[in-house]
Amino acid sequence: MALVICSAASPRTPRNRLDRLAIALSALCLAHCLASAIVLALFASFAGPLLDDRIHEIGLGVAVILGAVALGRGLRRHGRRLPLVVGSVGLVLMALDILLPHGPGEVAATIVGVSLLALGHWLNQRAVRR
Repeated sequence: MALVICSAASPRTPRNRLDRLAIALSALCLAHCLASAIVLALFASFAGPLLDDRIHEIGLGVAVILGAVALGRGLRRHGRRLPLVVGSVGLVLMALDILLPHGPGEVAATIVGVSLLALGHWLNQRAVRR
């Protein structure tokens, strides 16, 4: 969550806000994934709403749109491909999550995917500031 907080010296541009929003949503997705796994393990009968496929599909759709806009704008502005590549790999892993059955593999794909997407947005912020 520390990635969401930027120093006072960082510019508050719309591009920067998109990356910060994307990082915050990645953290929310990560918390959802971990909570789902814990609730499923502890209270299998109560985990249904957390594991609803619509939540994953909507979340992936928002992540793809936000990632495309924020990382694409960053690429045009600073010309560095690394944030886009790292974020894209994260999105691919998140999409793979939808194809996997609920379980440890799905949780692992989501955690790694969301973390890489957040890292891509963080790298994008750093590159824009330089």
